Amino acid sequence: MNGSLYERLGGKDAITAVIDDFVARCAADTRINAKFIRTDIPRLKTNLVDQVCQATGGPCTYTGRDMRTTHDGMAVTAGEFDALVENLVATLDRFNVGDAEKSELLGALAPLRADIVEVESGETGTQLPDAYRNAPATAATAALN
Repeated sequence: MNGSLYERLGGKDAITAVIDDFVARCAADTRINAKFIRTDIPRLKTNLVDQVCQATGGPCTYTGRDMRTTHDGMAVTAGEFDALVENLVATLDRFNVGDAEKSELLGALAPLRADIVEVESGETGTQLPDAYRNAPATAATAALN
């Protein structure tokens, strides 16, 4: 395996195509899509591309919030996290990403679970807690709306 994972995945254009498919797949998935009700989807895509690009050794710099801050109060369940990973795997399979690259990418992203999952439950399809859904917009979200 020569080159960085970023290079082996096909660079930024390939990562962008994967993220576009992945986000659309998540949006259609009733197991998790309620968690994205307050999400600025174009911003999410940009951040995910930068995050994956950086995590795989590419030239991008992720400038979004850390995962713990981003997901704090969302009550993401282990089941919802697993569903999201299933969607990522399905997308990687659709793009014929090799097993070695798929495993390496999932391994690079796996540590994020501890900062995202707040509820150790297999439940999926849960709504955002009212306190999160109805919270006043922060300066960052106000600028996006």
